[in-house]
Amino acid sequence: MSIIFYILGNNIFPIFTIIVLGFALSKKFDLQLFTLSKINFYLIIPSFVFVNLYTTNLDSSMLKVLLFSILYLVGNGLLAQLIGKIRKYDIGMINAFKNSIMFNNTGNIGLSLVTLVFSSYPFLINGQTPYLEEATATMIMIMVFNNITTNTLGFYHAGRATMDLKQSLQQIFTMPAIYVIPLALFLKYLQIDVTTTFVWPALNYLKGALVPMALLTLGVQLSKTQFNFKNKEVYISVFTRTIIGPIIAVLYIYLFKFTGVAAQTVLIGHSVPTAVNTALIAVECNNHQDFAAQVVMVSTIASAVTLTLVIYLARILFPV
Repeated sequence: MSIIFYILGNNIFPIFTIIVLGFALSKKFDLQLFTLSKINFYLIIPSFVFVNLYTTNLDSSMLKVLLFSILYLVGNGLLAQLIGKIRKYDIGMINAFKNSIMFNNTGNIGLSLVTLVFSSYPFLINGQTPYLEEATATMIMIMVFNNITTNTLGFYHAGRATMDLKQSLQQIFTMPAIYVIPLALFLKYLQIDVTTTFVWPALNYLKGALVPMALLTLGVQLSKTQFNFKNKEVYISVFTRTIIGPIIAVLYIYLFKFTGVAAQTVLIGHSVPTAVNTALIAVECNNHQDFAAQVVMVSTIASAVTLTLVIYLARILFPV
């Protein structure tokens, strides 16, 4: 029971506190969502992607995690497409639904949650955290992959609602995040030390702003959202993301033969709620903004229960 309250107090409630602050500020001062969206996509997210990709150790074990994430993303995309066809969504709604299922909140919840889990009982041994380094490295790989795909493929999906194929691809290439990926890999390959330059502290300051700015922006967006608590599509998305998603992850974990710390981390990392950035992308591309915002909110609330169950089951299924 203590882990439940710890997760709520240290992960879920702080997130909602920042969202509520954004909501309240927007109601009082009528903050401009357009401006906040541009700050996120043109400054903060590119810095986050660059720093994490540049500093992540891309060894052979991380390649296995990357392959898992790719398969999981593709599987969820096909599942979302099938549900969309059954529910007879239009192309805009199908792609909004895809984004809500395929991209999860590893940056805001996943990394901090994994740090908590592997820094406490039963993984805390004589005051030491012997499993934390492996868990953190695994989670960062998942987080980097998810952030890159959210800000490329996610934009493509959202853009397809109102654009043709060419325009959608052009939309992706207007986003700075697409350019910092090869830049980070190029500098890393040549072993050029960017950390000694004046740019590095600035990038880290911007990177650190990702979580609060994304959540404040979501709060502003929610202040302008027309809520419909009878919207079945929101609950279908949340159920698929928070219940079906972890089940699929478990099947893939057995397929890839992950064990112990890696298996638990991969399961937790692919069981977090819908990414906040999917709501921001919906705003940027004007594609079912209300649906996207509501899914982020409801899935985050639901994750207070579902993530607790996932952590408990992970310890039983994949003991260290």
